[in-house]
Amino acid sequence: MINASRTFPLILLTLGILAQPPGRPVSGRDAITGPFLGITARGEVEPGLFTIRSTGVSTEPVRRAAEAFLAGLSEAQRTRTMFPVDDMEWRLWDNRHFAARQGVGFTEMDEAQRKLAFGLLGASLSAKGLKVTQDIMKLNGTLAELTQNPREYGEWLYWITLMGKPSAKEPWGWQLDGHHVVINYFVLGDQVVMTPVFMGSEPIRAESGKFQGTEVLQPEEKKGLAMIQALNEEQRALAQIKGDKGPTNNLSEAYKDNLVLDYAGLPAAKMSGAQKKILRDLIAEYVGNMAEPHRRVRMAEIDRHLNRTYFAWIGTAPSPSVYYYRIHSPVVLIEFDHQQPIALSRSRVPTRNHIHTVVRTPNGNDYGKDLLRQHYARNAHPR
Repeated sequence: MINASRTFPLILLTLGILAQPPGRPVSGRDAITGPFLGITARGEVEPGLFTIRSTGVSTEPVRRAAEAFLAGLSEAQRTRTMFPVDDMEWRLWDNRHFAARQGVGFTEMDEAQRKLAFGLLGASLSAKGLKVTQDIMKLNGTLAELTQNPREYGEWLYWITLMGKPSAKEPWGWQLDGHHVVINYFVLGDQVVMTPVFMGSEPIRAESGKFQGTEVLQPEEKKGLAMIQALNEEQRALAQIKGDKGPTNNLSEAYKDNLVLDYAGLPAAKMSGAQKKILRDLIAEYVGNMAEPHRRVRMAEIDRHLNRTYFAWIGTAPSPSVYYYRIHSPVVLIEFDHQQPIALSRSRVPTRNHIHTVVRTPNGNDYGKDLLRQHYARNAHPR
């Protein structure tokens, strides 16, 4: 059963009459007052980058896991969890802790339902991707311990929604939404688009408590540093777009679907073969959160535009304490940022103990929207 309870409000949203759905933070306004365009370099989508095609990689395990998850929910839970495939709900994710959420939450799931939920994540993600997702959830539990605020932070304060009905041929997808981890996963036939993805944490490691020893985002941190250190002085000067690292530098987090962001920094076309390999390995660290066959398909897409891929850096170089970096091509945008403390300190000085990362698909294909547009153009659908 598809949730139709918000059909009339969504019509008003489209017309610009209603600012946002009830319960959503005001900061979501820019996500819903205009049509989706996607992240672009100059305000216009570069055409022809994405096509409906066969990848030869089955999505059946994901579909079966989604069906099993839905079957394990009560009728009331399913009604709250399912939305149309083109619903605005895709775009209303929020990486912050205080946002209102839709769908079914892990807090209300019993153990069997949680197992099925993780089964869906496990079928969609690599072992690495599943582990980092679960570890971020655990560190949110550590944050609850440190702040003594279990109402706002906790291991189970995460929600799942499904857009569309799981299908072998028709478009559908799922979303995990919560503090510091958001995953959007779109499926059309055997094609997958897994963006936007947000992964972060404060703290980065649990020094004590229930989850002592849990640590996240260290490969992304170390490999980004290795990239800037692999450049010569002239290349670093091109890559460094700003010297002073601010409290926060990420640009493409929640509600930034239509961000206009020009290419900046050092293009891979000006890198040596060895440097390109380091850049590609850095990109693969993020893409490696996808299940292996789909990871290979995505990396092949990125490789086709590798020479048009830019590496940008904010912070001192080559041996900084905190930094920001960005990887940007026509088909991928990755951001890494050492952030100021939010929950653990009032300081505005960025720290390695609070990290945000974002992965996007520019030029209109976040949430698989360009593939969905092409699908609707080819096939008549009641709207």
